[in-house]
Amino acid sequence: MLNPYIDIHPDVKAAIDSGKPVVALESTIISHGMPYPENVQTALRVEQAVRDNGAVPATIAILKGRLKIGLSEDEITYLGQRGLDAIKTSRRDIPFVVANKQDGATTVASTMILADMAGIRVFATGGIGGVHRGAETSFDISADLEELAQTNVAVVCAGIKSILDLGLTLEYLETKGVPVIGYQTGTLPAFYTRESEFGVDYCLDSPEQIASALKAKWEMSLCGGAVIANPIPTEHAMPSKLMDSVIAEAIKEMEQKGIKGKDSTPFLLAKVAEKTKGDSLKANIALVLNNAKLAANVAVCFSKS
Repeated sequence: MLNPYIDIHPDVKAAIDSGKPVVALESTIISHGMPYPENVQTALRVEQAVRDNGAVPATIAILKGRLKIGLSEDEITYLGQRGLDAIKTSRRDIPFVVANKQDGATTVASTMILADMAGIRVFATGGIGGVHRGAETSFDISADLEELAQTNVAVVCAGIKSILDLGLTLEYLETKGVPVIGYQTGTLPAFYTRESEFGVDYCLDSPEQIASALKAKWEMSLCGGAVIANPIPTEHAMPSKLMDSVIAEAIKEMEQKGIKGKDSTPFLLAKVAEKTKGDSLKANIALVLNNAKLAANVAVCFSKS
């Protein structure tokens, strides 16, 4: 890798060079998604889940201005302890965080960008960003969607974060030509819950089928990513009526406080965790682990295709 700004962890570099499966992991979930020390514990568990399923984990972040493709345990701990002091970094922020030698926690969008720089094609996260509720007046739309439209990385997630407008997000993805694949489901999962009122574009039942579709897409130079929607395990799913009520309350409070932009998602997730007495955090951890397993399986199949 000739990019002078990138540091690739030796294990990740060896895997990339030899064509072995690698799974990218974001770091905003570490610094902004969970409190310390649960964030570090979860990050290490997610990395182990990737390894247990035959792939090499590459947690991505910016540390002291260096683009890090794969973190050591000490670096994950450092980022977890930094928490909200690490800059939530999307596409627009990358050059400024690098130039000022700061610490940046990568979002879905920026993780996709850095994964693509390193040649990593599969990425596991919790849920993707999307069109915020009320976006018809606020125009608040996550940069994740634009990145999915142009960057060749498949994102394994538990669907669109349920604090968002699922229907409008799906319309946006359709306009951009981004396929939404349901893993063993024809219904779009809604992050904390297994189902929503919306469908997916394609239901594929195996990692092999997913990898084959991704290979065909990119070999035909059809640029852009794909959303692989993986429902939260049944035993960890939360009641949809409860979550609808909790999210509505959290959004109302956010609006009253005038919180907008990149601060809105961390605020809402924290409020939902508070209002569910921590149950949503447990669900979040379970779904991330589940996504890491599927991403590793897809990466293994993709490396063989």
